[in-house]
Amino acid sequence: MSMNPFCEIALEEALKIKESGLAKEVVAVTMGPSNCVDTLRTGLAMGADRGIHVEAARDLVPLSVAKVLKKLVEVENPGLLILGKQAIDDDCNQTGQMVAALLGWPQGTFASKVVLDKEKQVATVDREVDGGLETLCLDLPAVITTDLRLNQPRYATLPNIMKAKSKPIKKYTPEELNVEIKSDLEVVQVTEPPKRKAGVMISSVDELIDKLKNEAHVI
Repeated sequence: MSMNPFCEIALEEALKIKESGLAKEVVAVTMGPSNCVDTLRTGLAMGADRGIHVEAARDLVPLSVAKVLKKLVEVENPGLLILGKQAIDDDCNQTGQMVAALLGWPQGTFASKVVLDKEKQVATVDREVDGGLETLCLDLPAVITTDLRLNQPRYATLPNIMKAKSKPIKKYTPEELNVEIKSDLEVVQVTEPPKRKAGVMISSVDELIDKLKNEAHVI
């Protein structure tokens, strides 16, 4: 229904890299049913040069997405692969790491700053970790996943939305890319959390202490 915010940041960073003269083309990729094309058009309206839609009817798990991306990399031969660090529906945070492993490429995850050196063919990535910032130097080609503080994505203007309608979108199926879509996970059950009991009004501190001690058993 809309672009994953982390992927929006990834696309914005790719556009900035192109605008700085360090890339010739930005290709946006989406996977899923036919209505995913609407979201892909949004990416084209933001400034991507062309799009790729891998049409898949069933839900895609991160490993399947990573396998599809690996095949697309073999077809397109990009110099840099930029993804959002995680999806906001399943919060898996796995696809970038998996595709880097499948490709044998270096990876910089949770990027908050990216600097490319075209002559040395390296990318310097500041990544956010629990203890602060970690700086990595990656040989290109590489995989980068983006965090929230990397940039502020642009809005698609009306003229660019109109231009996006004429930009090319290449369609594939997983079968054409020789990727088998399957899930090793089975959702056994989804249940709501138990409903909370209604609150109780108390009249004094002594009554509060009594309830905490004799009913809640927390003191």
